[in-house]
Amino acid sequence: MIRSAAALAGLAIAAVVASRFASPDIRAWETERRMTDDERFGMLHSPRGAASVRGVPRLGIPAISMTDASLGVTRPPDNQASDAVTAAFPSRIALAATFNPPLARRMGTVIGREARARGFNVVLSGAINLIRDPRGGRDFEYLSEDPWLSGVMGGEVVAGMQSEGVIASVKRVSLNATETNKTMLDAQIDPAAHRESDLLAFQIAVERGQPGTLVCGHNKVNGSYACGNDPILNGVIKNAWGYRGWIQSEPGAVHSWDFALKGLDQESGAAYDSVEWFSQPLRDAVAKGLVSHAQIADMVRRMLRSYFAVGIDRWTRAPLADTIRDASATLAIARQAIVLLKNDHNVLPISAKAKRIAIIGGHADAGVSSGAEVYFGSSPLKELHKLLPGTEFVYDPGAYVTAAVDAAKQSDVAIVFATRHQSEGVDAPDLSLPYGQDDLIEAVGTANPNSIVVLETGSPIDMPWRDRVKGIVEAWYPGRLGGQAIAEVLTGVINPSGRLPMTFPRSIEQTPHQRIAGADAPPGREVSFWYHEGAEVGYRWFAKMQERPLFAFGYGLTYTSFSYDDFSVATQGDTTIAANVTVTNTGQSIGADVPQLYLVRAPDGRRERLLGFDKVTLGPGESRRVSLVADPRLLARFDTTARRWRVDDGLYAVALGRAADTMVETKVVRLRQRFFGR
Repeated sequence: MIRSAAALAGLAIAAVVASRFASPDIRAWETERRMTDDERFGMLHSPRGAASVRGVPRLGIPAISMTDASLGVTRPPDNQASDAVTAAFPSRIALAATFNPPLARRMGTVIGREARARGFNVVLSGAINLIRDPRGGRDFEYLSEDPWLSGVMGGEVVAGMQSEGVIASVKRVSLNATETNKTMLDAQIDPAAHRESDLLAFQIAVERGQPGTLVCGHNKVNGSYACGNDPILNGVIKNAWGYRGWIQSEPGAVHSWDFALKGLDQESGAAYDSVEWFSQPLRDAVAKGLVSHAQIADMVRRMLRSYFAVGIDRWTRAPLADTIRDASATLAIARQAIVLLKNDHNVLPISAKAKRIAIIGGHADAGVSSGAEVYFGSSPLKELHKLLPGTEFVYDPGAYVTAAVDAAKQSDVAIVFATRHQSEGVDAPDLSLPYGQDDLIEAVGTANPNSIVVLETGSPIDMPWRDRVKGIVEAWYPGRLGGQAIAEVLTGVINPSGRLPMTFPRSIEQTPHQRIAGADAPPGREVSFWYHEGAEVGYRWFAKMQERPLFAFGYGLTYTSFSYDDFSVATQGDTTIAANVTVTNTGQSIGADVPQLYLVRAPDGRRERLLGFDKVTLGPGESRRVSLVADPRLLARFDTTARRWRVDDGLYAVALGRAADTMVETKVVRLRQRFFGR
């Protein structure tokens, strides 16, 4: 395996030039075989943390410079702030609430272009993990509770990033659903259910976006660390899916050199591990014959294959930043992410006839929540001033309920901005709003009959005050231009079109787990947690238990109305279903609708599965024919004996819905048993 760099140098340049036009796989093979051991091992770990990996200039292999950028480029190479970088997109759950895959790709394109402009060639983009618990500290970083929505939206972000010539990742494989004691948590799940839920979301994202790298997490899955999990990394990802990129670790997630045998290709952020396992320990294992030369070669080739497929070795001049165009993408997501949850007596949009409006709480005078206790300087109050110049606004910070009630009583409309912060490492103890905000909203709603609540949260909350207010708006963490988007929706400049990407329960008692994963063990003590709901995540659990949520997955109101006509369903091929429906805007204003196709009953007794969706924008009276074709895996079960997907013989009830609990029309079709895919 050891080769002299000097002996190879004369052939290297010619070989690289000759292989420029070969496939990424051939180029990776040819390049790796010309490398020395020092060059190979130099690529397998990042000794300076998660920021960089050595390249091999003599062979045209670039060094790697990584950045976290799920919501925008966050760390310029000089570690200095840069207002040339848009960053600060709305949260990932907000992106999913748009139900708009092209918009997800647009977001990825912006982040990829800005990463490249700042010199980063690998973007550690967002997570695909399903949201399994509404108290999860990082729920806002995830997309949804549904594998199809998460996989499609996440894959489109990756595709957009890589279209700009930077490698993108998806993370964190797998079941990294909560933060409590996560480094000591052994997430237990039925293997078939795992394939049908979280792993299916990753599989769809991989197929759709072709990410150059996957990232594994800190937790264990069914007894093995995620980054040393042979059944998942080798068995599923590399063998069953045929994934050709490389798998890298989260910093601090590697515990042995033998993770290389179990599917891990690169120890990222090695300085955070107890030992730099993929440095000298892995070299020693190769010398002792415990790890084969072929294994090391495969690990390196996977990295090179992604380098060449995405084209980070072909960079020339960096793209110029276009802050106006990039900011417009941020604003478009914020606008389309906002979900109108309640609008009694059409209290929204706010009329210009309102003479006095009270704005209460949420630091609405300063900006919008970023998720952490930091506010982006896009003030909803100031933006409302611009849109309603003839209205008097009074702002009360909400610190004292009595003062807020006085302001509400003296106003035509009262708008309470409520926030709840979330962050890595901390799960919420319950679903309440902190700092007494529930009591504040209750009091304001009692004082003013035209009260509206704007929520800046990353996941569901309890709403004990919901009957006291006429309007409820979920704005999520809306990013750097969120104040403008909120004001535009409140005033009707923008017609709300967001849909909930996760179920809002009435209480935590409706969810599968009363206690959050890992909460029953002291910090630092290993604990096993059984995800007994399996693939029945979110709205699927509610359907199985016949529970009615507060607000269902897929739910969202608009300022116009839509009708569905001529709904038809037919089999397509041997394993799937195609549906068609005519959507008509029957209201008075332009707006967007999201028709949703669900499996509502299968021969084996399974209940709901989202099969497809589309987002259509229509003017008043305008109609459009929408076609939806189901991915056959959404109709199937994963057969662990055959190690293939299986569609059962029998009748399948398929419904057109406005949300997971609101079906408009149901059709029944028959499918024949068939095995397919892996």
